[in-house]
Amino acid sequence: MVLDNFRIDGKVAIVTGCNTGLGQGMACALAEAGADVVGINQAEPTETIARVEGIGRRFLDLRANVAEISGLEGLVSQAVAWGGHVDILVNNAGIIRRDDAIRFSEKDWDDVIDLNLKSVFFFSQAVARQYIAQDTGGRIINVASMLSFQGGIRVPSYTASKSGVVGLTRLMANEWAAHRINVNAIAPGYMATNNTAPLRADEARSASILERIPAGRWGTPQDLAGPVVFLASSASDYVSGYTVAVDGGWLAR
Repeated sequence: MVLDNFRIDGKVAIVTGCNTGLGQGMACALAEAGADVVGINQAEPTETIARVEGIGRRFLDLRANVAEISGLEGLVSQAVAWGGHVDILVNNAGIIRRDDAIRFSEKDWDDVIDLNLKSVFFFSQAVARQYIAQDTGGRIINVASMLSFQGGIRVPSYTASKSGVVGLTRLMANEWAAHRINVNAIAPGYMATNNTAPLRADEARSASILERIPAGRWGTPQDLAGPVVFLASSASDYVSGYTVAVDGGWLAR
């Protein structure tokens, strides 16, 4: 049955930044589809642990700043020691800094690029090496953005990082497909998360955003459940190097 292709029973999924928001939603969706979850966060993901374990799946709580590249291989080793293998990586951890481009600081540039782009590549590299050592293939799912396609305003380092994520997704897909590693990305549209709280609090800005979204609402973590399970499962075996927009129709306008 085709629906069986969406099951990921027995798989181990690493999800970064899953203590709240979109990361939490994706971690729970993967658990519902059958995977055990390794969550990597800087704060305790209390609610996510409870939800994943409530589904009947296991959760390994690892604490780290994935922007610190030197610790990434150790995180993979801990995941393998716990789960026996790793099958799925979701590079979700990210930050945003807002200021006019004319006065944007080097620190705000470096902090965002290091977490949103540099860590995506080097964590993917560490996990891909594990996939190759296992000889099992695997899935890498990066989190891009609407600003992978558009310039935006007052978020220069975020726009640069998320544009880079799409390019890296294509490159890694090209190089690693021979090892049965599928690399894809999800580009969320305007979602009701911590990152967009300032926009939603600005009534005029929020209204202008909603006016352009054909679906007429902000997205939710649940809106990413189907796409992430699809890209993590054998249902997407012939999908590689692609960025799926989940945006309520924003780009169609």
